[in-house]
Amino acid sequence: MAEPQISLLSDLTPPSLERTWLTAPHPTLPIVATCSSDKTVRVYSLTNFKLLSTITGGHKRSVRTCAWKPHVQGESVLATGSFDATVGIWRRWDSYGRTDAGWGLSSGDNEAVNGDEHDGNGSNADEDEEWRFAVLLDGHDSEVKSVSWSPSGMLLATCARDKSIWIWEDLDDGDNNFETVAVMQEHGGDVKCVAWHPVEECLASGGYDDTIRVWREDLDDWGQVACIKKHEGTVWFLDWEGPETVPASTSSDLQSQWREQRALSGPRLISCSDDRTVRVWHRLPKETSQPGMSSSATTGIPSIIRPTGTDETWEEDAVLPHAHELAIYAVAWSRKTGLVASVGADGRIVVYEERLVAPSTDSDAMDTEPSTRPSVQTEWAILAVFDGAHGIYEMNHVAWAKRADRGSEGADEEVLVTTADDGSVKVWTLQR
Repeated sequence: MAEPQISLLSDLTPPSLERTWLTAPHPTLPIVATCSSDKTVRVYSLTNFKLLSTITGGHKRSVRTCAWKPHVQGESVLATGSFDATVGIWRRWDSYGRTDAGWGLSSGDNEAVNGDEHDGNGSNADEDEEWRFAVLLDGHDSEVKSVSWSPSGMLLATCARDKSIWIWEDLDDGDNNFETVAVMQEHGGDVKCVAWHPVEECLASGGYDDTIRVWREDLDDWGQVACIKKHEGTVWFLDWEGPETVPASTSSDLQSQWREQRALSGPRLISCSDDRTVRVWHRLPKETSQPGMSSSATTGIPSIIRPTGTDETWEEDAVLPHAHELAIYAVAWSRKTGLVASVGADGRIVVYEERLVAPSTDSDAMDTEPSTRPSVQTEWAILAVFDGAHGIYEMNHVAWAKRADRGSEGADEEVLVTTADDGSVKVWTLQR
């Protein structure tokens, strides 16, 4: 059997002439938004890899991050974060572009992209009407590094170089009003990333202080419930496992055991760091986690700072095989296949696969009660590597997206989208 290979499918054109920071695939449409140092966000089609829109005029410095709001009907809502310390909310009606202006084009229809937007002089006459700059969220004191919508789409988390994390609530009142829900300042340095749990209102953050912190709301107040300190360098990026993800195995019995074993822990968290490692973390179920020495359970004294019983214990699940020689800037966990991709300063794309390992089958183990049988373990393997993906340039981000250039033929496939310092955005396939 042939070894899995990462292959270039296409560049997204035209590229930015300056550094691209991040690419966010739309939750439902075959489009992506890419942030750039040239103060713009470019929206590209994944059906023909052409530029659909350029969002300009909202920010005064580099646009570092963006995220699509989920569960929005009839329009697309995009949050952007910039080095100018502000967060922008952009809106655009989806009725435009579904069929005749680019979203669903086949690769042979390139000339039709934006065709209804151009006037007789070839300029984008409706560019200003296309994306509406709805609101500017002002609160951070320095560069915004990451934005993330909660699974419900009602909360937006933002973080910045000012060491703070802000949570904003979209009041959804028709007037684009947002309310500040919380400001958390426990990180000891620049906060590089925030990422919401896929099904719960639980937020993870990572930063320059080498820590990962987990946050939840309790009694109308947001607070830290866990602080993970195992990385030995800046935590650059975080992502969550999909709620239905199961490691690869030829045994459905093993997969069932895995699901049962992990049911109480929920989705795991993955992180990457300046220390050149990718690590996976899981939460211990409450009944198995040990109370901290200073908790009310051991001291008998209720905490006046945080309600009792809110702390969580997160353990290291795995350190993925060493594959990068320099800092790892981004990691992406496919919620469809369970595959993980990482990129970083060495210009390398690495794809990993998690596989279930059967527990011991000796007679003593088989005769024990189900509750005391050995737990199902997993191992991570490097599936494929591509060196020099963007030439000599550092890669800043990687994301999984649904393949769209082959229509229904590619409906079950995924592609990888990478961004780099040279301004290019590339789309890759994994051939297995």
